[in-house]
Amino acid sequence: MQRRSLGTLAIGSILFPALLHAAEDRRFDSAGVPIRFIEEGSGEPVILLHGYGSNIDRGWVAPGVFPAIAARYRTIAIDARGHGASGKPHDRALYGPEMGRDVTRLMDHLDIRQAHIVGYSMGAHIVAQLATLEPQRFLTLTLGGAAGRLGWTEEDQHRVDIESAEMDQGLLRSQFLRLWPRDRPPPTDEEIRADSARRLAGQDPRALAAVRRSNPDQVVAVERLAALPMPVLGIVGTADPYLRDFERLKAAMPALNLVTIPGASHSSAPATPQFREALLAFLQAHPAATPG
Repeated sequence: MQRRSLGTLAIGSILFPALLHAAEDRRFDSAGVPIRFIEEGSGEPVILLHGYGSNIDRGWVAPGVFPAIAARYRTIAIDARGHGASGKPHDRALYGPEMGRDVTRLMDHLDIRQAHIVGYSMGAHIVAQLATLEPQRFLTLTLGGAAGRLGWTEEDQHRVDIESAEMDQGLLRSQFLRLWPRDRPPPTDEEIRADSARRLAGQDPRALAAVRRSNPDQVVAVERLAALPMPVLGIVGTADPYLRDFERLKAAMPALNLVTIPGASHSSAPATPQFREALLAFLQAHPAATPG
């Protein structure tokens, strides 16, 4: 098993030296697809699912979220299927809701009855649907950078068709432009190509294209999200286009705890102190009645 140093993390004036030892790469079989995960810390379980084209390390460890949470909780992060060191099937049918079922299968594998669940971007879309399918498995739900796939339109399908076709060519052009901060000048073609190359290094574009094509299979009605029994946190930057979806969910779900990060974009929000602080405060405000 591979181990790596997580380094130190300072939040305010607090340093977490206990996380200097490495988290251990582990695998389990999820209905025939190998899934990589890491686990650190003790206490109530918190499961983290990253965004599209990312992985555990880029999505959670590097921004400081994983070590911050692991200082207080049993923290588990997953490489979503199609990403990182997990299996990468090319069949659309092996994504969609199956990406959420990887979470509950891992919980069963680790004998976890209930957990706090946190997703960012693609991960938020996945766990939003999962929470409506198996609400009894989750103590709380945190949606970061995306509020779930709240319905599906012809425009949504057109976007997916374009972005998946670009992904077949190893490009993230349309997605890059769609999530670009609204208060910044448009990126150059060179910037788009450089960002695509960086994000897709070591990735399987055909698997990622299949993930994108499965997006309509993850749609959840806003009414079903609004009816969830567990506490729900939303965290989004004010420069993130997905802010509109959070406002729509908040209108249907007044109990939603919505935290906005001033000036943060879709890509920059997870690395901000406000993201970590909001997530930790929410988790601490909603402890489990009994151990998970």
